[in-house]
Amino acid sequence: MLDGSFRTKCDRLAANNNPNLFLLNYDFKLLSVTNLLVVPKHFFVREIIEKRKPLAASARRAGWVGSNILLNHVPQSGKIFIVRAGQIEPKESVLAKWNRTLFLRNEAPEARGWLIEVMKCVENIGKPEFQIDDIYAFADRLSRLYPDNRNVKPKIRQQLQFLRDRGYLDFVSRGYYRLRSVDP
Repeated sequence: MLDGSFRTKCDRLAANNNPNLFLLNYDFKLLSVTNLLVVPKHFFVREIIEKRKPLAASARRAGWVGSNILLNHVPQSGKIFIVRAGQIEPKESVLAKWNRTLFLRNEAPEARGWLIEVMKCVENIGKPEFQIDDIYAFADRLSRLYPDNRNVKPKIRQQLQFLRDRGYLDFVSRGYYRLRSVDP
């Protein structure tokens, strides 16, 4: 999704005063909202902001650098529908989904980045129960994202423990986890 100035966006993320993002689809002919989606501000980390090419020398604002918000880098738990396919989602469901990840707001941007990436790995497994080896399958990708971290598997375990302690996951038994349901 196209966004404004790259530098301003990065400054905003560092200052932690970024707003929530609301995305709206509507049917102009029917004058109705088809989808209303919110991405809570605690999902905005540097990894979801893409730097665009500077404007050409011939442009009125030559050299200006914009940004894109990479919505596909936001985990599904960070995309909360208020209206979906023209139907209003139940208030309790929206609030439960919002509250489920609110713990991220208290984390530093670097810590949030790791947590969000591990949450995406859990979602990419595609089933509510998984083994730690399922998450370890993403170690190479995480190593590329965080090249300064030489202990990716211990970091993954740490993030799973943190997500467990915050109620996002359940520890089933040694090496086995369950994604906690969000149904109110």
